[in-house]
Amino acid sequence: MLRHLRMTAAAGLAAAMSMTASADEISFTDHEGRTVSLARPAERIASIPIPMASTLIAIDGGTERLVGMNPRAKSAILEGILGEIFPTAKDISSDITAPNFIPNVEELAATRPDLVIQWAGRGPDYVDPILNAGLTTMLISYGTEAKTREYMTWAAEAMGKPERIAALIDWREQVLQEIQSKTAEIPEEDKPSVLYLLRAQEVLRTSGEEGNYNAFYIKLAGGKVASASLPAGWADVNAEQIAAWNPDVILLNSFEDELRTDRIYNDPILGLTNAAQGKRIYKMPLGGYRWDPPNQESPLTWMWLAKLLHPEIFQYDLREEMKKAYKTIYGHDLNDEQIDTILRVETQGEAADYAQFKAE
Repeated sequence: MLRHLRMTAAAGLAAAMSMTASADEISFTDHEGRTVSLARPAERIASIPIPMASTLIAIDGGTERLVGMNPRAKSAILEGILGEIFPTAKDISSDITAPNFIPNVEELAATRPDLVIQWAGRGPDYVDPILNAGLTTMLISYGTEAKTREYMTWAAEAMGKPERIAALIDWREQVLQEIQSKTAEIPEEDKPSVLYLLRAQEVLRTSGEEGNYNAFYIKLAGGKVASASLPAGWADVNAEQIAAWNPDVILLNSFEDELRTDRIYNDPILGLTNAAQGKRIYKMPLGGYRWDPPNQESPLTWMWLAKLLHPEIFQYDLREEMKKAYKTIYGHDLNDEQIDTILRVETQGEAADYAQFKAE
């Protein structure tokens, strides 16, 4: 897998580096095989996929070019630390789309974007209104680490900041190799089964392994995907199905702000799983963006989970790693209170092995 990632990432970077046809002109092929051309670096970018808004801010080092985003991206800024680091992000429009990614073309056009970023592979209802409005559009998809590196690279090039992306991708590769070299030595029988729940408040929703980024980092960190038997794509499941899988660890999404670990502990069925009995239920952190999906902070997600699944193997000082990463990504000096908030140190309760993340 690592070799494939390297080759794919290298191909993506090579494609990105070759796309400058003149001093300012930029063109590249997006995830639907379309050629995206810009006469010059984009000064105004609207992003409909949720994670991309924070990625654009991170790559650009500010909010000036981001003119529109998904409401769920906005909620992450308001609930998380990105709004503290970049207060002007709170004022950026989130009216360009509904949370379901269907564009509001009138509001979108009003932002006068040089570039609109939208999901690939979701059909004409998501894309045609934007194209028919004559807006230059980049279509991206995710699910793999290789795709994440590709669209981050394209975004940097589209902003005329290719120098920003190399350090971020090198960091991803370095951490991936470090973790993978250690988890490759762990016998299968010593790998805990891990269930990620994209939704857990009103419904229980998870996914199989194929094309799923959460499955990617569960396996990377030395776990087995409890829901691996499901087909690709998100699916609602019931408590009885989860009880049959009987995961050793349950990861709760960071999209549902009111969701707490008590949701599982207090459930008459889920509370009997190995995860609940072993106090191994964790809510995903929320930093510059939610740590569940791929984004500019993903290596921190990998380190956090590796230390939870195998604290005897991984010696990362996560708090120090976070300080270094936030300085590189956002130019921001994290303090201990901010780290506690991002990691949800107080609200994770007495979860197993979580004391390792507290300040000494």
